Amino acid sequence: MTETATPQPLPQLTGFSKDFYGFCKQRELRFQRCKTCGEWRHVPREMCTGCGSFEWEWAQSAGRGTVFTWCVVERALHPGWVAAQPYAVVVVELDEEVRLVTQVNDVSPAELEMGMAVEVVFDDVTPDITLPHFRRRSG
Repeated sequence: MTETATPQPLPQLTGFSKDFYGFCKQRELRFQRCKTCGEWRHVPREMCTGCGSFEWEWAQSAGRGTVFTWCVVERALHPGWVAAQPYAVVVVELDEEVRLVTQVNDVSPAELEMGMAVEVVFDDVTPDITLPHFRRRSG
């Protein structure tokens, strides 16, 4: 009998998540930006926490930032992640001052450093889902 691997959980394509991941599928990293005060935000929501405005747009990010923090997972809590362990869950702070929970593809957990310069790459994990991940940025 052949065992099949449990797939990793994927985002649900509903509401603002559908919009966010739709842009990722197009190889664009976009976040909401308030049209009133200019504040960027992620996780997407209707109202700006800075000024209370409901006027916003999906603005394109440069996709560059730095490693803000990370956690190394050595014992996966979901069977879809067992084969990947140990792995790092990384928070990247983008130049637009939004933070994104993600992973850095080309760096082992032991090589991660605070402030490490990174840039976005897009991983097609299914025909419908493209995830924004990051890689070390040179220079």
